[in-house]
Amino acid sequence: MHNMTDSLPVRSNPSARPISRHHSANYIVHRVKESLSTRVSKFICAIFLTLLLCLGIIFFILWINIRPHRPRFHIREFALPGLGSTDGFDTSHISFKITAHNPNKKVSVFYDSMEGSVYYKEKRVGSTNLTHPLYQDPKDTNLIEGVLRGPTMAVNKDRWKQMGRDRNQGKVVFRLDVVSVIRFKVYSWHSKRHKMHANCYIEVGWDGMLLSRTKDKRCPVYFT
Repeated sequence: MHNMTDSLPVRSNPSARPISRHHSANYIVHRVKESLSTRVSKFICAIFLTLLLCLGIIFFILWINIRPHRPRFHIREFALPGLGSTDGFDTSHISFKITAHNPNKKVSVFYDSMEGSVYYKEKRVGSTNLTHPLYQDPKDTNLIEGVLRGPTMAVNKDRWKQMGRDRNQGKVVFRLDVVSVIRFKVYSWHSKRHKMHANCYIEVGWDGMLLSRTKDKRCPVYFT
């Protein structure tokens, strides 16, 4: 009897088929191209990030060097002669000297205007214009003088007596407020105008002269 199992077709296992050499070569070439593309992309990104980092460092250094710093003010002299006289308010006057320093290395400062006002117990004693438009080079220092007398003074008898009582206790405290409208210049670029205040706190002794502990003291500066 003929064995039927010998005549039945047997289906081969697809997974056992040999891999086509042509297909395998294309696959390898594709993978190599993908690998090269990935490496090129990573290389380009690395160059771009490096350039971006270098530009950031350069701009940061430039910003540090040309960023405007506010001017520095110091009180050098302040005098109120006749403070010990009972009727000195009729002929009293205040004189003072301050310095304005530009601390910038590359930035110039324009002072469009400058006014000085003296306050006693936060009441204005008087005010005066201090300087005409002033140009200040980098690292430059200017001496600025002011005098209050006559119509620029606002001292009555009661206020003068109050100053006398403070004098008898050892000191009289004043505040000099210097108000300026300034602009900064970096090469050919000009900033907008800024209103700047320099507050100088002053102590005078029994003779009306500036006490040593406030002489050459730096005045806080702020903008409004």
